[in-house]
Amino acid sequence: MLMLVRNGRRVHFDLTDPLSAPHVGHLYTLVLTDILKRWQVLLGRKAILCTGTDEHGMKIQQAAAKAGQDVRAFCDKNYKSFDVLARRVGVDFNHFIRTSEPDHRFAVQHFWLMLRERGYIYVSKHEGWYSVSDETFYPESAVQLTLDPSTGRKFMASMETGKEVEWTSENNYHFRLSALKDRLLEFYKENPQFVVPATRMNDVVQVVSSGLGDLSVSRPVERLTWGIPVPDDDTQTIYVWLDALINYLTKSNYPFQIPGQENAAGWPADVHVIGKDIVRFHCIYWPAFLMALDLPLPQQVLTHAHWTIGHEKMSKSTGNVVNPFFALDRFGVDTMRYYLAHDGGIRDDADYENAYIIDRYKKGLQGGLGNLVSRVMRGKGWNVREAIVVATNGDAPAEEALSIKLRTRLLELPDMVMNRMEKLDSGAALRVIMDTIYMTNTYMQQSAPWDYKDGGDKAHLNRIIYLCVESIRICGILLQPYMPGKMEQLMEMLGVAPDARKFENAILGSDSEYGIPKVPLGKGREGVLFPDLRSDS
Repeated sequence: MLMLVRNGRRVHFDLTDPLSAPHVGHLYTLVLTDILKRWQVLLGRKAILCTGTDEHGMKIQQAAAKAGQDVRAFCDKNYKSFDVLARRVGVDFNHFIRTSEPDHRFAVQHFWLMLRERGYIYVSKHEGWYSVSDETFYPESAVQLTLDPSTGRKFMASMETGKEVEWTSENNYHFRLSALKDRLLEFYKENPQFVVPATRMNDVVQVVSSGLGDLSVSRPVERLTWGIPVPDDDTQTIYVWLDALINYLTKSNYPFQIPGQENAAGWPADVHVIGKDIVRFHCIYWPAFLMALDLPLPQQVLTHAHWTIGHEKMSKSTGNVVNPFFALDRFGVDTMRYYLAHDGGIRDDADYENAYIIDRYKKGLQGGLGNLVSRVMRGKGWNVREAIVVATNGDAPAEEALSIKLRTRLLELPDMVMNRMEKLDSGAALRVIMDTIYMTNTYMQQSAPWDYKDGGDKAHLNRIIYLCVESIRICGILLQPYMPGKMEQLMEMLGVAPDARKFENAILGSDSEYGIPKVPLGKGREGVLFPDLRSDS
């Protein structure tokens, strides 16, 4: 799970089970969380990002058996693709946790014992519809008879996810979730932005208000062996979601925090970043578990929507899934980060299409930012460094309406981006930055600095170039969380010093020292920031 921490706390991303290959949804969650972490670093804050794999549970156990492999060897092999994906897309994570690790087992068993000591755990018979795929029980009202159109087979399935369920009757341990209904509702009332977006916050409140039953939190060992054993009872295995959620605490040194310095290792998290399909676990069960032990709760949970293809849900059975490694190889890391952040949905699902990636690249990156950089930095009728020196020495002439409009936008831009990022809306923040790039291209086109290259008003020429290059510098600084590789290249092209690339530097006129490229700018297509995509794209 991804957890983001700012001011010394953290940002978490939801753990992924290593049952199958990573898909574009995993990639999206990784990118969203990494942008949030890098934004905090840009602000000069300490940030901790955790991700990893949730490796226990019935579906992992069954998948390993089906593959004819030892379950631990199965997990040891399959987790690697998720680790590789996080590194491949440039996620700046601090911890990659595997829930099969010894320190996590200790944390989970300690957490269990504390719940039991406080009277929140009891033994009871449990009957209900269980989904192996979702690793959860569903009430009778949440399942329905379903027909598989490809085989004609009828089966009972979850109305929420469409996954098959089976009737299960067993003795196991239960958690007194019902006892925490009022505390949860009070917490939601006091923290109305706990779940983002607001529509899912409302859904959570509605579910809890309608009543909560106690939660089965273990499985008999004859059914589930691959998991963490219940302390002092080797006949039961701890429920996979209770196990998995505690990972957030494990990498915060739970239960070994130093008294008086409990927050030093990063808890409570500022943000958990998850897909909308696991809201119930993170926004109802997890707060309840923490409340039971009087532990602090995460500040917010960012719940994003899903990706579709042709407006249809992605599914391995229909073959309409996106291999993120293929996409990264084809379009490049920063292009995919940009596309996912630009088009990805928080409230509503987004449709994935290669044509959309190409369009966003050509319009926003190549034709927008890349074109602006080439026109300004490689223009032959002016000297960028001279324009910066003249402007920062206070020798610029009076401005006309066009330059006043762009100058005003550049002065307002950092706060506009900050406002959207504080709302965890990195997509909206990105679009504001790109709108500024488009505005600058329009300004340059209308101001026509090339008309002054053979003489004329040199001061006016310098003002045009200065505003354009300042727009590039400011937007480039703000785009670093989205495209760290390309924006490092841009900063070098502009000659911006490494210590002048923070948010505090994204202020018009704050840097008078740049303007001499640190890398060759090249000629023609050589050395451009965003070259043509591969011909097979």
